[in-house]
Amino acid sequence: MAKASNILEWCIVRLGEDTNWWVDEVSDPIRWDVDGLSIVDPRQVSHLIELVEPLRDYGFDQDVFEAAFISFRIDKDLGNGRVRIKRVKDSLFDSDEKLFALPDILDEENGPFADLLDHLTRCRVKMLNDLFDFETKLTVDEVEDEIREEQNASFMEGKAIHCFEELSAILDYVPAGYETDDDEERPSKSVEDEDDDDLPDIDEDEEEALKNDSSLKWDEDDEDSDDDSEKPEGDDDDEDDEDSDEESDSDDDEDDDDDRPKKSAPKRKKR
Repeated sequence: MAKASNILEWCIVRLGEDTNWWVDEVSDPIRWDVDGLSIVDPRQVSHLIELVEPLRDYGFDQDVFEAAFISFRIDKDLGNGRVRIKRVKDSLFDSDEKLFALPDILDEENGPFADLLDHLTRCRVKMLNDLFDFETKLTVDEVEDEIREEQNASFMEGKAIHCFEELSAILDYVPAGYETDDDEERPSKSVEDEDDDDLPDIDEDEEEALKNDSSLKWDEDDEDSDDDSEKPEGDDDDEDDEDSDEESDSDDDEDDDDDRPKKSAPKRKKR
């Protein structure tokens, strides 16, 4: 009878409702418990690599990161959000393939993944103390206590903590009331900017054509133009002249009437 292998060679993972990947089956069920076992997908691996890059100036060791994970590549799509992945020896930092990363948590307290969490916390604390002028230096214990308090709240709600969330909590940690340069550089969109995003772009020629399009004028302009179109050119001046002439004529007639003897009105003849 062939001896069973103690090496984790493959896994079957599924996409959860939280858009994270979780392990369903493993080739080594003796040592690995798949209950709540999470795995980092290729997109999250790339994001983590970006987050640890600034920590290189504060003692980040890439080998500690690599040792904390077991690399897998996609082997077969099983459908229904399930994928079979196969173990590889490629580096997460140097490989051109899209790799999954399973945290090595066989020893949860003293294993490689636990060492990585501690290593990243120390590097992050060094960076924050360098960036901010705290009244008292930030300590590793303070950061760990605050993160652990948030995780315990999730546990009390019955939520499983994904390994990516554990790492992100450390790599994104900033004390309350502070923000890093990365946060300041992120442009904030106003409501007007968000509305403008939904509008199509118009080039200069189209914009000029729209300005000259009479069909797009306001109603008030249309009413004014209609009133003007009903009157022939020069009518306003002619009417004013006629009015003035009539007024002068009427004045003259009144003056003449005053000089003439007044006549009585003729009587209507009787039938």
